[in-house]
Amino acid sequence: FYSLLERNQVAMASLKYRSLTLFAPTNEAFQRFTGNTTHVLYHISTVATTLEQLGTTISSDLEGNPPLYITRRGKASQEQIFINNALVLRSRSNVQLQNSDGRKQVLHVIDDVLQPLTVLPSSSIELFSPDAFQFLTYSESLDVNSHRMRSYREKVIMNKKENVFQAVGSHTFFIPVDEGFKPPPRADLFDKKVIDGHVIPNLVLFTAAAPYGDPLRTLAFEDNLKVQITFSQSDSKPPKIYVTSNTMIGDGKHTPGNVLAEVVKANIPVKNGVVHLISKPLMIVDNTVKEFLEDKDDGPLNKFYEVIMKVGSDFMQSINGMKNVTLFAPSNEAWATSNLDNLIKDKDRMRDILNLHIVKDRLTIDKIKKNNVNAISQVPTNADKKFLYFNVITDQDNNETITVEGGGVNATLIQADIAATNGYVHIIDRVLGIPYTTVYEKLKSDPMLNKTYHLGMLPRFNEQLDNVRRKYTFFVPRDKAWRNLERTWPSTYKKLFMPAFSYHASSILEHHLILADRSYTMADLKALANDSVVVLSAMRGILKLKIREEDRRE
Repeated sequence: FYSLLERNQVAMASLKYRSLTLFAPTNEAFQRFTGNTTHVLYHISTVATTLEQLGTTISSDLEGNPPLYITRRGKASQEQIFINNALVLRSRSNVQLQNSDGRKQVLHVIDDVLQPLTVLPSSSIELFSPDAFQFLTYSESLDVNSHRMRSYREKVIMNKKENVFQAVGSHTFFIPVDEGFKPPPRADLFDKKVIDGHVIPNLVLFTAAAPYGDPLRTLAFEDNLKVQITFSQSDSKPPKIYVTSNTMIGDGKHTPGNVLAEVVKANIPVKNGVVHLISKPLMIVDNTVKEFLEDKDDGPLNKFYEVIMKVGSDFMQSINGMKNVTLFAPSNEAWATSNLDNLIKDKDRMRDILNLHIVKDRLTIDKIKKNNVNAISQVPTNADKKFLYFNVITDQDNNETITVEGGGVNATLIQADIAATNGYVHIIDRVLGIPYTTVYEKLKSDPMLNKTYHLGMLPRFNEQLDNVRRKYTFFVPRDKAWRNLERTWPSTYKKLFMPAFSYHASSILEHHLILADRSYTMADLKALANDSVVVLSAMRGILKLKIREEDRRE
């Protein structure tokens, strides 16, 4: 960075004669930087300012003096400070010096190169520090990676919402690119409220400093319509950034539910905030579940779509024929961790696994929570006699996590309530029905089996369950079973969970565990039973099993 300073006469003059604040990117930041030009003066402010003195903005020395935005995250000693999208490295910042004229100067080291909004070299217009509406107006002349926003601009002007983008202050604007306006009927669904739903007022959110997972109010937040936006990112490298609009309360024109869009170009600073270009409009629900899956070659569910196509397109036709459907769709990262090489060849088995992810009902998060109040919620799937089981976990900060189990596999809902015209899509972090853990890992991670897991830790009973060379069948008491014991025999329950009685705990668990040359699925046990009692040797004693099939579960 210093070599760039030396080649800039204005910057060198400022260093020699003026007070200033210098935001210096690290060498590693330049190695990652993919831009063609580093705008040195955008890293300089002509006011000497320590970290403690920084407000919400500071003017840069670039032509037009475009502002730099300051974001603070965390508390006290854990506080992080960002300049636009760059993190301030506190241990190397707040360096206070004086030049030969006695002028105070402050150095802050940052982890990224600051990139201003600039005009294309081929353009003849002069535009310095434009606001969001000027950005929209002259977008074809700006360096935004060939993205076009003509369709959205037309909607803004048609609905007389120019003032939203001209508003003084610091706001976050989400602007869909032209490609996202296909198919043609989508543009007809735009109105004033949809445009308001693309703006977070009075808050500048660059992606590095965004509060991922926290819902943020948009301008479309009033008595009859409430829309929030949430940032999220994939686990891929580099991660993809997504934004989701949640229409919490809809009306006749605006469908409740979530709409997911990828951020295709992030962190474009403007005079009154920051702009993020997104792949499609928010709030507008005009896709079926099938169309959502087909939407983008490199979208968040493209791996799932590829698997579906390998198994057979009849699965897609089946989804499309359903008027009410909920799809639990594994993320791209979920497929990367699944053992598919052999399974994908077995199309019947794979089709059964895919059907495990379909529920013939419109199943929202609110509906799952409501059904889960007094019992573990279960719903039938499109796979014959297979169910999904839901659990709602609330942590100490009152944050809720929804898990779903299907085919013995637990998954977490990471993107929920994505609305479609014929149902909903929930993105999950695992492929249901494809084992990926040992019995020990399953016991440890399943929120419904916490008490058995903790009981097995006392006598070190659980350790054996991590051995992949052995075949286990474990009839695990779920937490509800232990709570029933606690109500009926409170003193017995209390002693069992005390270290002094770990031998007895181990003995009880051994009565539930079968170690054999094979593991037994419920289908295996049903075949063995054939309307009679199955007798199996457990690690302690024998188990006598009678299999009875009920209407709602095996």
